[in-house]
Amino acid sequence: MTLEENTPLKVRMASPRGFCAGVERAIRTVEEVLAAYGAPVYVRHEIVHNRHVVARLAAMGAVFVEDIADAAGDRPVIISAHGAPTAVHQAAEERGLQAIDATCPLVHKVHAQARRHVANGRHVYLVGHRGHPEVVGTMGQAPAGAVTLVETTQEVDLLPDRDCEKAYVTQTTLSVEDAQQVIDALKNRFPGILAPQKQDICYATTNRQDAVKATAPGVDLFLVFGSQTSSNSKRLVETALRAGAKQAELVEDAAAFDFARTANLDVIGVSSGASAPEELVEDFLRILASTRSLSIETIETAREDVTFNSPLKLAG
Repeated sequence: MTLEENTPLKVRMASPRGFCAGVERAIRTVEEVLAAYGAPVYVRHEIVHNRHVVARLAAMGAVFVEDIADAAGDRPVIISAHGAPTAVHQAAEERGLQAIDATCPLVHKVHAQARRHVANGRHVYLVGHRGHPEVVGTMGQAPAGAVTLVETTQEVDLLPDRDCEKAYVTQTTLSVEDAQQVIDALKNRFPGILAPQKQDICYATTNRQDAVKATAPGVDLFLVFGSQTSSNSKRLVETALRAGAKQAELVEDAAAFDFARTANLDVIGVSSGASAPEELVEDFLRILASTRSLSIETIETAREDVTFNSPLKLAG
């Protein structure tokens, strides 16, 4: 045996990680609708941003569409956890579709804030990532031009003056540090801009970033399990690098990882995005344990007990 094979590989497990309450609710909604109405059931957009979750639900009879016009008129249609513009809900109503809204309640809170500010004559600035479905949904809560997306501090510098009250909201899955930089720039550019009563970045995003910050310092390689379409998973990779990981990357699953890379490593860190099933981490550890002796440490920074009720009950 080589020295590396005899020396245990230290594995630091960030906790909390994986599914958040909003993701659990969204997945549970699809399962419950399938159980109640049978297949097929239509889902607008991926219910959550994870290939494994989507594939499992598709095998059960969920049909994922990007345009609600592609949903059959006699079958239920579910709005994904990311939310949707008001126009999507109106289109479903006009077609007489049974629409079941699985939007995360914390995203709904941002939607309600944006609508309230616009109704009160304020211009809304949305801090978020251009093109993300949550951002598209939030901007679609108000008439065109009533909400301005700002992604960077440079974009804030270029904003025109507006002779009206102003407010800001944020995407729920941002890096806390990156969002704060843009928020600070907005406050400097528009003194008196109204802030949310409580920050819009959700508890799960903050908790997972805090856990990574506590886990990542000094690790040789930090792995975040999640899909490339997952904003919160990508932010965890950035957080790990900022916290002192020598390397950090997003991994879809164990099959996408070259385990030979761990041969000369002493310490690795592990977390997963809020839409990533825990079995992805478990599969990775099982295979890793067949290649190296492991010393596993869990670093827990918070306990989560948040749950959200199913919207199916509300749909009756």
